[in-house]
Amino acid sequence: MYINGEWVQALSGETREIINPYNQEVVATAAEGNEKDAQAAIQAARTAFDEGDWRTLPANERGELVYQIGTLIRRDLEELAELETWDTGKTVEESRADMSDIANVFLYFGGLADKDGGEVIESPIPNSESKVVREPVGVCGQITPWNYPLLQAAWKIAPALAAGNTIIMKPSEITPLTTVKVFELIEEAGVPKGVANLVLGPGKSAGAELSTNTDVDLISFTGGIETGKSIMQSASHNVKKIALELGGKNPNVVFADADFETAVDQALNAVFFHAGQVCSAGARLLVEESIHDQFVEALVERAKRIKLGNGFDKDTQSGPLISAEHRAKVEKYVEIGKEEGATLAVGGQRPEAAELQNGFFYLPTIFTNCTSDMRIVQEEVFGPVLTVETFTSKEEAVQFANDTIYGLAGAVWTQDLDKAEFVASRLRLGTVWINDFHPYFAQAPWGGYKQSGIGRELGREGMDEYTEVKHIYRNKQPEPVQWFK
Repeated sequence: MYINGEWVQALSGETREIINPYNQEVVATAAEGNEKDAQAAIQAARTAFDEGDWRTLPANERGELVYQIGTLIRRDLEELAELETWDTGKTVEESRADMSDIANVFLYFGGLADKDGGEVIESPIPNSESKVVREPVGVCGQITPWNYPLLQAAWKIAPALAAGNTIIMKPSEITPLTTVKVFELIEEAGVPKGVANLVLGPGKSAGAELSTNTDVDLISFTGGIETGKSIMQSASHNVKKIALELGGKNPNVVFADADFETAVDQALNAVFFHAGQVCSAGARLLVEESIHDQFVEALVERAKRIKLGNGFDKDTQSGPLISAEHRAKVEKYVEIGKEEGATLAVGGQRPEAAELQNGFFYLPTIFTNCTSDMRIVQEEVFGPVLTVETFTSKEEAVQFANDTIYGLAGAVWTQDLDKAEFVASRLRLGTVWINDFHPYFAQAPWGGYKQSGIGRELGREGMDEYTEVKHIYRNKQPEPVQWFK
């Protein structure tokens, strides 16, 4: 762990083995921290913010350091990509793309650091001036998931540092490798001690301390909805600011006039990329009734051909699930789908190939004859499982797509621009793609409606999450009021 500018082991001396989900081989041993380690990191961050120079450092200088981290990530991109694949099992090609995006996030926020000079407001009071400035929130606790370990960390670290905050990052205890490496790069870039701290360990101890500790001013969490609700309750102890990204059950709406081959291809990519372990995965496919049979037939045929395997094998198209526990969760949902009356069109079991038996693999799975009241449709499976529903009109498509507690992202496929805009304007989602699925970039905000979370990451909005707004008023000619004589 990295606390107050020093690399340290857990105070308890405990460690955790990090395994490759492809074959369960141990690839590293990591410190296993708890609330005591988190408290030490919080104290370091508190002191660095309250007594150090970081928050008062000229914004362009902070930005240069954040930018430098991005250039170091680019330099070490291949090493980081390999670590990410060891950690998560995803293909190394996916990991390389992630690392490129991560570097861009640091470069973007590094460049944005000095671009907000405040706002002068015309005061209605004579002989006065008024301005609005943004200042750093303070000490920020940050908790990230296992599916995109470094990407999600970058979305939090880069804007928080650029805005002048101090941070305590706690990655998932099962995928810490790339986050540890980036903290080496943070140290190399010259970020002052205590400004950026890294705590490893489970959420129930190390993570929970970040939520409850009253010296933490903001908690940012990406992960499951139940944990997010718990963090909201814990954060209420000192009414700390919260930023939550809690996943989704994302609709992918395909009209009959869409480009058929492209829509099929993208529907597969939407749900089976990274074995479906994506918060914005298009796990709910809504197909116009007139093309349903043809569309499903094409999906099933191509799903059967998806190549599972080692993430370092250039022929692999999809890696394993992250753990035995998570695979068991996916298997439970498949059984629920069967019990609810959905039709299993393909998949629904572990692969039989001998070379895949030591990994946490699960076949790409498609259910048809689904309705929006089914748990398999409503609840986030977070695996390679697609449900298919039908609709007959654009109004019905919108109604079905919005019938969920979530509101993260979704897509609409049609060659009719008016129809696309109609649907996009009515979907209660933080991101809507038209004739595409999955693209995101540092300049555009990311986050959800409803129970998909609170706040936004990326874009200017992502920087704003890590700032407080202050109004400063100055009377240029003060004089007695003489109200009380």
